[in-house]
Amino acid sequence: MAIQSYRDLDVWQQAMRLVEAVYAATGSFPSSELYGLTSQTRRCAVNIPSNIAEGRGRKGTREFINFLAIAYGSLCELQTHLELAHRLRFLDKVVHDRLQIQTDEVGRMLNGLMNSLGRRNSTP
Repeated sequence: MAIQSYRDLDVWQQAMRLVEAVYAATGSFPSSELYGLTSQTRRCAVNIPSNIAEGRGRKGTREFINFLAIAYGSLCELQTHLELAHRLRFLDKVVHDRLQIQTDEVGRMLNGLMNSLGRRNSTP
C-alpha cells in the first residue's frame, strides 16, 4: 500500500500511541508540576508525531529527514523527562519501563525511516 498521508506511516501511528500513554502516565504527577515537568513531558511527546506529520507534508525528502531528526530529538528529550519523573518517584517502575519500551520502538522506527529515506535520496 502506498503512503498517501502521514497517517499511513507506522511510526506516526506508534508515536500517537506513545502520546496517549504519556498523557495517561503524567495525569498522576503532582499538581505542583502541572506547569513544569508535566507540561514539558507532554509537549515533548506531542512534538514527535507533529514533526513526523509536518515533515511528511513537506515536498522534499531532505526536509522530511530533517523533521524526522527533530522528532528524534524530541524523543530523546521525552526519555530524559521520563527518567527524571521515575527518579523523582512520579512514575513507578512498571509504567516507566512500559514507556521506555514504547520510546525505544519509536526511536528504532524513526532511525529506520531516516536511513531508508537517506539511502533512497542518495542514489543517482
